[in-house]
Amino acid sequence: MDLNKKFTPETWPEHPERATLEAKNKFVGFWLFLGGETILFATLFATYMALKNKGPSGFGFSTQELYQLPLVFVMTLLLLTSSLTSVYAMHHMKNYNFKKMQLWLAITAFLGLCFLGLEVYEFSHYVKEGFTFGNSAFSSSFFTLVGTHGFHVAIGLVWVTLLLLRNAKRGLNLYNATKYYTFSLYWHFIDVVWVFIFTVVYLMGVIG
Repeated sequence: MDLNKKFTPETWPEHPERATLEAKNKFVGFWLFLGGETILFATLFATYMALKNKGPSGFGFSTQELYQLPLVFVMTLLLLTSSLTSVYAMHHMKNYNFKKMQLWLAITAFLGLCFLGLEVYEFSHYVKEGFTFGNSAFSSSFFTLVGTHGFHVAIGLVWVTLLLLRNAKRGLNLYNATKYYTFSLYWHFIDVVWVFIFTVVYLMGVIG
């Protein structure tokens, strides 16, 4: 099948992201990659849970006073909304509407960038308060877990930006449809990880 073939909404496959054998192989490979990422984050969560009851040794006050829950709540809304906008983008991809897909992906990237900006602000606030990576084993586990997630968000932003720019004039075809869809899966994955971070790190940290 010609990967660069021009389609119409009527001739566009129902599942373009898996319309070719190469796409199916990439699809399976990407799920295996997400399985490895799941193990990575499970390990980081386990480390954090093991160290959180030790308390931030050498730090002047508790996590109840440290964590800025309203700010983190806004960050959560931004990231969950970006997950919804990526769903809209994939809906338009399956309907062969390239311009609307690009628009919703751009909105997804903007919301992700806002999230990342607030996370940088949050980290800088902690550092100013004296809660740094080297402050204790607890702080190291916190910054490693949350920072690793932030790094994944940054990777996702670079990924979607390159997709938007490189395919702006190419339009939608069976070759890049798989790339768009795997990005969407990746973005949903980091959204799910953040829900766990919000619950395990911040809510449990504030509730005690």
